[in-house]
Amino acid sequence: MILKRFRNLTLALCLLAPGVHVAAARTSNPDEALLAAYDAFNAGDPMKLARAAALLKGNVLEPYVDYWALALRLEDASDAEVHAFLEKYSGSYVAELLRGQWVKVLGKRKDWASFEAQRSALSGDDLEIRCYAWLARMAHGDRVALRAVKPVWLEPRELPDGCNTLVDQLAARDAIAVDDIWRRVRLLFENSQITAAKRTLGYLPKGESPNEGRLAQAATHPQRLLTHEPLLATKRADREVLVVAAIRLAGTDPQAAADALEGPLGTKLEEQDRDYLWARLGYEAALRHDDRALEWYAKAGAYEFSDTQAAWKARAALRVGDWQAVRDAIDGMSAQESRISAWIYWYGRALAAQGASDAARAYYMRIAGDTDFYSILAAEELGFLATAPRSGYVPSEAEVAAARTDPGLARALELYRLGLRTEGAREWAFSIRRMDDHQLLAAAEVARREELFDRAIVTADKTAHVHNFQVRYLAPYREVFSEFARENGVDEAWVLGLVRQESSFIVDAHSAAGARGLMQLMPRTARWVARKIGLKGYRPGHMAEVKTNISLGTGYLKLVLGDLGHEVLASAAYNAGPRRARRWRDAKPVEGAIYAETIPFDETRRYVKKVMANAIFYAAIYGDGPSSLKARLGTVSSADTAGGDDTLP
Repeated sequence: MILKRFRNLTLALCLLAPGVHVAAARTSNPDEALLAAYDAFNAGDPMKLARAAALLKGNVLEPYVDYWALALRLEDASDAEVHAFLEKYSGSYVAELLRGQWVKVLGKRKDWASFEAQRSALSGDDLEIRCYAWLARMAHGDRVALRAVKPVWLEPRELPDGCNTLVDQLAARDAIAVDDIWRRVRLLFENSQITAAKRTLGYLPKGESPNEGRLAQAATHPQRLLTHEPLLATKRADREVLVVAAIRLAGTDPQAAADALEGPLGTKLEEQDRDYLWARLGYEAALRHDDRALEWYAKAGAYEFSDTQAAWKARAALRVGDWQAVRDAIDGMSAQESRISAWIYWYGRALAAQGASDAARAYYMRIAGDTDFYSILAAEELGFLATAPRSGYVPSEAEVAAARTDPGLARALELYRLGLRTEGAREWAFSIRRMDDHQLLAAAEVARREELFDRAIVTADKTAHVHNFQVRYLAPYREVFSEFARENGVDEAWVLGLVRQESSFIVDAHSAAGARGLMQLMPRTARWVARKIGLKGYRPGHMAEVKTNISLGTGYLKLVLGDLGHEVLASAAYNAGPRRARRWRDAKPVEGAIYAETIPFDETRRYVKKVMANAIFYAAIYGDGPSSLKARLGTVSSADTAGGDDTLP
């Protein structure tokens, strides 16, 4: 605390002594000063931040500088300082950001009156803030039960500090039963959150904890424990260790776990535990496209599946064409999950397959008319092709000028100019959140003119009634894409749909994994393609060049499409790799939409559906007019009738 006070005193002296920090400043360039302030904030250096701040008075990003200075010492800041900042920058993103952090500080301090006042002014919150809100209720005498905080308790990860405090208080009040503790432990082991599971075990009553050595063996060598060690089951903790071992084994070898469950392990467990494990095995088998998935799900008896388990039961049923099982799985989902467009569409398809065409049409009509994957397919089932109006609302120059004067958008543009893309994207998103359709399209036009194509697309995509599809489905550098799509024999609309998903046409886009450029190529893949297509003199720095990146990306698509023979497979391969895309094929031909829906990687499944939906609109806008998504998806060939080039990266 003494060090913190000294740090804050030093910062205050710096801010109050212009002669000191101006003399200490190493640059008179505002851009350099801003970036220095940003670096100082991330490094936790208040003195360097104060020196840079002296040069940024009146700068459009001065609110950020003030935010960084206050955020560095927020835990020691006075209410008056925070209130002054929030009043000065009322309605801004930095005020919202600071308020969210301040609310957590107040919760940590147990200043519940101030906490409630500040929380009510937030436009959103997060898990930790909700936990502090429950703590505030408890402080006022409200007997909060575990069922009220179930979403926290069933988070499959380590909890933030405020939530741990909440759980500690519930445990101290004996509000967490042993069954609840083991339920969370199982969930955490399912998600490989071993450290969090061990913390949760600390809530068990004395004498009911498992043997640490056997628990460690269950986590690291489950098959050895289940096949070579005595299956101790005299106490609840012993049986739970066996369940944990089966969970871990199911994740690596479902058949071995099934064999154990049908053998001695099954005799040691109670019926509800066996049902739970069969449900887990059904889920693991469905992820692997194993035909035993539905058989194992059926062995779960009366066990109530989670939404995730029910979703994968539905996907397993789609793979084998069991339409009644599809309906049963969707019927078993929560109301929220069953309202997702995917399950509305597939329920309609199941009804249609069973001869209930009128009922199926009612389902399709619930989601048709939007631009997402399943809305397009539902519309096609009703006899309509997705179209994109060639003319849309074009904002006036006065509207565009007004958008430029919006303080939040102005700050976002400046952050982008300085290369602070993450901060710019967040500022932009906050600034457009309450705009009407006309304002959104004016903001999108500003972004388009600034070549912030990702912001233009995402902003135009938010309109509810007045649209501009030419901005929503921008096609910068189209002449280059057209040239290389023709040269490589790949469909231009598909390429544009893929790039919209990959980089939203940002030339210098970088992913966390290292992919670069418009088509987000990994350096190793780019080198491989350059050799394959005979690109002379290629250097990694060339990936930032528009023509080179598009040449390499479309060249790679040509090679992948030639190997896999299908746009859906090639899209999956572009995101997750050709080997996985090949492995996800079935032993028999499968409908393209079913292949896409049953991709086991969440990210890749979403990616493929978005790419294919994008392609429909790019074809409608820049191609020959409306086309069928169902026809484009087609049928994916069987795994045993197609080869594979294992040299593809």
